[in-house]
Amino acid sequence: MASAEQRRPPSGTGALRLRPPGNRIERKAVWWWIAQAVVMPGSLLAAVSVGYLLWEAARPWLIVAVVVLAVLTSVSLFVEPFWRYAVHRWEVTDEAVYALTGWLVREWRVAPISRIQTVDAVRGPVEQMLGLATLRVTTASSRGPINIGGLDRDVAAAIAERLTAVTQRTPGDAT
Repeated sequence: MASAEQRRPPSGTGALRLRPPGNRIERKAVWWWIAQAVVMPGSLLAAVSVGYLLWEAARPWLIVAVVVLAVLTSVSLFVEPFWRYAVHRWEVTDEAVYALTGWLVREWRVAPISRIQTVDAVRGPVEQMLGLATLRVTTASSRGPINIGGLDRDVAAAIAERLTAVTQRTPGDAT
């Protein structure tokens, strides 16, 4: 595989290529995604299972919901986090922010520095416990911000500072 310098277009060409970014997210992000799977599909599975146990007349149709939710919860707990960790990549250069996300549907996004409007480091409760943060790069795009989740909190803060400094030096109005 080519190094980051070999993949980067020559300076001054203005051409940004859609390419796989070079940096992995933190391994602890797997635990973050597992926690999310416990909360959402796990909570639904628990609720439907309690309904199955307590509501005898509804058991014939609730068993279908229990089985479907059990499969979805298992995939969310044991497949999705590891698959996402294998896929998710990010990179920040003086020209652009690159992100590759997803697990079933992969999304590659590039935000040229001149299009960046805001940069935020966001930390939810579980991310705080794990020492993680999400870097949110908002552009003039109608597609919404580029979110790079699963970064070490110090790395996210350093990137936010770096992007702020680079965007201040970049001419243009980010529109």
